[in-house]
Amino acid sequence: MDLTDRKKRILRAVIESYIQNAEPVGSKAVAEWARLNVSSATIRNEMADLENLGYLEQPHTSAGRVPSPKGYRLYVNELMDDYKLSIQETQRINQALHIRMKALDRVIDEAGRVVAKLTQYPAFALASGPEKMTIRRFDLLLVDQSAFIAVVMTDSNVVRNKLFRLSGDLSESQLQMLGTLLNTGFTGLTLAQLTPELARVSRHATREAYELIELVVNFGAEVLDDLEKRQVHTAGIANLLEHPEYQSLEKAQPLMSFLSDEEFKPLPSDCDRATDILIGPENVAEALKDSSVVMATYDLGDGMRGLVGVVGPTRMDYAKISARLSYFAKGLTWLIGQGGLPPGDKDQ
Repeated sequence: MDLTDRKKRILRAVIESYIQNAEPVGSKAVAEWARLNVSSATIRNEMADLENLGYLEQPHTSAGRVPSPKGYRLYVNELMDDYKLSIQETQRINQALHIRMKALDRVIDEAGRVVAKLTQYPAFALASGPEKMTIRRFDLLLVDQSAFIAVVMTDSNVVRNKLFRLSGDLSESQLQMLGTLLNTGFTGLTLAQLTPELARVSRHATREAYELIELVVNFGAEVLDDLEKRQVHTAGIANLLEHPEYQSLEKAQPLMSFLSDEEFKPLPSDCDRATDILIGPENVAEALKDSSVVMATYDLGDGMRGLVGVVGPTRMDYAKISARLSYFAKGLTWLIGQGGLPPGDKDQ
């Protein structure tokens, strides 16, 4: 059934009061918050109806009401106002976006740390590229007669390098030939294709040449394997303990362990949205059934997308958190793609 305007105002008052105070909300508080010109008895009846409809819950018989996940969902979809960032907030986020450009995974790791500080919630960040990546180029740099650096660039512009030390000598001309062989035979191949090609080359190359080729190709395979795992960078997990819902270690520990687990893989419910909110049971993972996840996507170029978000209690200020994440994600897109902040944002 559709809720009346009065019921919606009461539900909104309960949610916003609970977000701010973390205490069950009674009829008196609702009357003050919603400024309704009706009696407390009328408000109590309306709150009882909202509870019967599943929008509110009553933790104890004598206590006030708290929002249910269904109530939060209606609030997010229909009732909450857009949050307008203050000049101070935009300045703080812009300052935080002065992330020194490094290897992509280090930028993403830094982004997670920044979001945790901006929101005071545990934060996560990750990049999601094409399902099957390939190596675009190999560059080899001679360090001395027995050492060289291999630089691998993927088709998504991720760059990794590794120092190799050898038992024998290696000349500049030998290294150039090795680079030519690698760029001719092992670029444009997926992770699954590298091993068969390496086996084919082993039948024709000399043992010394094959050992060098195998060293670098195996490094390239490690890079692709690592990227396709889509590692999640988490930060600020201890921030959970600052919120009333998690001050009990018994309640906080399972969620903190889950967020620390390498298997934690947050996924938006709708990849076409710039921001997404998953409330309580809407989360697939059992460990998140009593928590909410707010996420924003950013563009890395070359078919890659990123995701940055926070995890916290369902009593989250969704409007404020969504606005901050959206603004940060927009800035991160420009930082990675253009090397600076969006036009018009630098002086805000």
